[in-house]
Amino acid sequence: MTDLAALAARFGAALRSEGVAVGAERSARFAAAITVVAPDSTSELYRCALATLVSDPTEIPLLDRVFGAVFGGLVDPAEFRGDPGESPIGAWGALNAPTAAFGYPNAPNAAFGYSSAPNAALGEREVEVPTLGSAAESLGSRDFGSLDPAELALLAEVMSQFKIATPLRRSRRFRTARGGRDVDLRQTLRRARRSGAEPLLLSRRTLRRKPRKLVVLCDISGSMQANARAMLQLLYCASGGAGAEVFTFATRLTRLTRVLATRPADALRLAGELAPDWSGGTRIGAGLREFLDVHGTRGMARGAVVVIISDGWETGDPAELGEQMARLSRLAHRVIWVNPRTASARYQPLVGGMAAALPYCDRIVSAHRLDALAPLLDAIAGLRRLDDVQD
Repeated sequence: MTDLAALAARFGAALRSEGVAVGAERSARFAAAITVVAPDSTSELYRCALATLVSDPTEIPLLDRVFGAVFGGLVDPAEFRGDPGESPIGAWGALNAPTAAFGYPNAPNAAFGYSSAPNAALGEREVEVPTLGSAAESLGSRDFGSLDPAELALLAEVMSQFKIATPLRRSRRFRTARGGRDVDLRQTLRRARRSGAEPLLLSRRTLRRKPRKLVVLCDISGSMQANARAMLQLLYCASGGAGAEVFTFATRLTRLTRVLATRPADALRLAGELAPDWSGGTRIGAGLREFLDVHGTRGMARGAVVVIISDGWETGDPAELGEQMARLSRLAHRVIWVNPRTASARYQPLVGGMAAALPYCDRIVSAHRLDALAPLLDAIAGLRRLDDVQD
């Protein structure tokens, strides 16, 4: 029998070609609905598709057209009961109806590229879609620390669907606004020229609002190597993440902002070449002190959202880490600490660097796997969640 995940992914690809926004997540829900409902007729199969693949009423006609083209040959014998003039035996036969919907070889699903021949070759595009969908489903619940670089690269397309957004703040520039408190003299005089220099209408203005800066300090020591690669890939792939200032630290501080402007594979490779202490020890306090002395106090960290990605293993003096975290908290708008070890229910930050940094963190999240990234994105955006590790 053809793999159900592949069938759902191919059906989603057919819908996308007609303009329906069906991604890997919806295709996975469609496959899960088929598993739970176990439809034995086309009407039940259609209801599974309608409940999981459509988000807007305007998409229903598109779903009907694609569903009819793909599953139109399926025959439900119940629809012909009591009607002697009709025959349920179609091109496939009534006995094929419940099995063809799930991709058995004797069902000619031409729209998906299936064939009754056992060695039929699939097109390149038809193979890629179910591979990505099944990769997101199988790897999404695994810790980043257990993924190799090849498996992590499969999640790049899923990460591109995320959006990294920081809270807005008032800038020093103005924009025209009806409800503004200040009078925009330039705009008022410009309009007055139309009425012979009589300012009949006062224009008002207000301060513009722009996103806060995002600064990421990523621990690339040996215990954080896989998680560091996942976080750097997220910053590159997610919408809005490319504008972040990115630094790595282990035994020294390295700025990677320009490196991450290239392709993901090149970025991670160049990051390893540019940071000579990749997979080395960890001196979090010294790295923070260097960042604040060289970049932070000069404006980079002032009013910014600062994300520190580390498991808290400090080989230096924890007191220095606490002192530098206190400096950082006075400059930054919000300090978020990403520690994959907090995913364990038995974890307690009682000793070492994590204990010294804890009082100065506004939020602590794990972000240790793909389906645990939402709390991190919400924390960066300033949103609250009931399942936060720390309020």
